[in-house]
Amino acid sequence: MEITELSRILRENGIVGAGGAGFPTYGKLSEGADVILMNCAECEPLLKLHRQLLREHAREILKAFALIADTVHAKEAIIGIKEEYKSTIAALEENLRDYPQVRIHTLPGAYPMGDEVVLIYEATGKVVRPGGLPIECGVAVFNVETLFNVYRAVFEGHPVTDKCVTVVGEVEHPVTVRVPVGTRIGDVVAMAGAVTTEHPVYLLGGPMMGNFGTEYQPVTKTTNAVIVLPEDHILVYRKTNRFSNAVARAASSCCQCQTCTDLCPRHALGHPIQPHLFMRAAANRDFRGIEPFVNTMFCSSCGLCELYSCPQGLSPRSMMAEYKAGLRKAGVKPPVVEAAAVSSAREYRRAPEERLMARLGLTAYDREAPYQDEIRSVREVKLLLSQHIGAPAAACVKPGDAVTCGDVVGAAAEGLSVSIHASVSGTVTEVTETYIMIEETR
Repeated sequence: MEITELSRILRENGIVGAGGAGFPTYGKLSEGADVILMNCAECEPLLKLHRQLLREHAREILKAFALIADTVHAKEAIIGIKEEYKSTIAALEENLRDYPQVRIHTLPGAYPMGDEVVLIYEATGKVVRPGGLPIECGVAVFNVETLFNVYRAVFEGHPVTDKCVTVVGEVEHPVTVRVPVGTRIGDVVAMAGAVTTEHPVYLLGGPMMGNFGTEYQPVTKTTNAVIVLPEDHILVYRKTNRFSNAVARAASSCCQCQTCTDLCPRHALGHPIQPHLFMRAAANRDFRGIEPFVNTMFCSSCGLCELYSCPQGLSPRSMMAEYKAGLRKAGVKPPVVEAAAVSSAREYRRAPEERLMARLGLTAYDREAPYQDEIRSVREVKLLLSQHIGAPAAACVKPGDAVTCGDVVGAAAEGLSVSIHASVSGTVTEVTETYIMIEETR
């Protein structure tokens, strides 16, 4: 298949990165990709869906992976997967005989192994330029669920209409479910049985990089997990700390021990991000040098510095995110720099997942969340027209229209964009500039 044809199929079927920021997948297809990587590192603690989906659908996902490798003429196709995912590795090995160009690279159980910059170095030895894109060093990375969606689009003609979501935490029966895109978060949580805390808080995504939301928000193409926590959990306190308080605490408590920098995964790969220097400058309002502030733009926001490394419980990541957002708003772009040498101590400064979960008070929630492959039925969905990086889709239906699951309801805009599809069959009840409501036919 030619790249132009595969790109068209992926764009029309709404394929985006099924996690993170949701970069349109067709934009990653390039003959400059000498290596393609499948990311099954399950970056965040407690998330289960990628290893589960790959175990259950190894044949389909490998077929899509091999198709992309052939289409872009990649020299290598590598599956990055944590070594403890033994049942998933066994499922892969059972099917790999049909794909001699694909190999498995096992990864240690450390965070943030799923960060694509870290994954690329682990699997290929290549260092992505600070602020650069993987394709600059000849690599393209694809999420497991993204590849499953590629398979369904190419071989079954099925657009993205459903999403795998792991539900864990203060719920009776942790589970990984497949739900229509647009399903209300509260409805997804109910699929895990009763909530077991009186005042639940909903963390959407992983405990390190996720954000708090409400039960009324919809599942999008990038929703990977819902972690239900009690409102007095330490992680809730740490992730809702006010910026002014964070600065005041840094000014009074930062001892410049440098642990945040020593354990920073990007710094260990030679990127010019040094949280301790930023903390020194920000806490003391020392603006004589701009580097500590401008270099925040190289931060991946993995959160390791503030949720694991800092012995004082300070908030380097949150403070850097505030400054980084301000710089972007002012139109400042990251400087073009080359990476320094990879730290010789890097492999000894990894954050083991078990220790990280203990530090976050999450060990009790690390329970089985069985994968259920059938797509759940829901009463109503709310489809956001912007679920991806790039231009939002444009609504092409109106209230009262009858739609079938898979119909285009939001057409891809000019430039970087993808289509949005009805995730249930039913009647359109509301259309705005930002979303479409559909009530399922019963």
